[in-house]
Amino acid sequence: MKPALTALGALSVVALLAGCSAAEDDSSSTPSGPGSPAPAAITGEVTVFAAASLKSTFTELGARFENDHPGTKVTLNFAGSSDLVAQLAQGAPADVLASADTTTMTRALDDGLVAGVPADFATNTLTIVTPPGNPAGIASFADLADSAVQVVVCAPQVPCGAATEKVENATGVTLTPVSEESGVTDVLGKITSGQADAGLVYVTDAASAGDRVTAIPFPESSDAVNTYPIATLTEATNPSAAQTFVGLVTGPQGREVLSAAGFGTP
Repeated sequence: MKPALTALGALSVVALLAGCSAAEDDSSSTPSGPGSPAPAAITGEVTVFAAASLKSTFTELGARFENDHPGTKVTLNFAGSSDLVAQLAQGAPADVLASADTTTMTRALDDGLVAGVPADFATNTLTIVTPPGNPAGIASFADLADSAVQVVVCAPQVPCGAATEKVENATGVTLTPVSEESGVTDVLGKITSGQADAGLVYVTDAASAGDRVTAIPFPESSDAVNTYPIATLTEATNPSAAQTFVGLVTGPQGREVLSAAGFGTP
């Protein structure tokens, strides 16, 4: 009986060793824990199309992105949101779109330009700006309807222009602007250069202009709050970097930078 027991014992040892080997093979095929390989590094260029009102904040966030991911380059294109969507529809290459309202982003979605579901990341409202010292004596939104006041606004197809129209409809005040601009930064430029008595821009643009303008808040602006969405694009050439950039904007660092610039939380 002893030889039989010895043979049986040897078979058990062989089986045990085989089981351990198989377990080791399984664990190596699905690595986990501290020894797991790190995710692939984000590299290469990421092109971001962003609303003009995001210029200062996205320039800062682009620099942070490049610092956090060595070997990357963020290329930023700023313009009116509707102009950006038109450029994309015509085949302009980009990885990320950040617009100044949900209407424009919906247009991009309908055109098949956007991948996935856009994420809302900020809000903004309008304010009146005048040259320093407010020489025309503007005190309210209704004052902008005075025929003696030269007013500059955004064109209706631009988010800041659409917001202006909402305020007009809510107040019953009709403006007769001397100029309708394609972007909020163009309106601001008309005021800082002294070419108009007053303009309507976002509170964040007025803040960035500092003492080059006088800002005049008006309560009716609450009738036209713009929500800013961001999304990766279907034709993105660097989707991993695009998704990571969106994560930066919608995450704590993005919130910090946007809040400091005066943007609200959606």
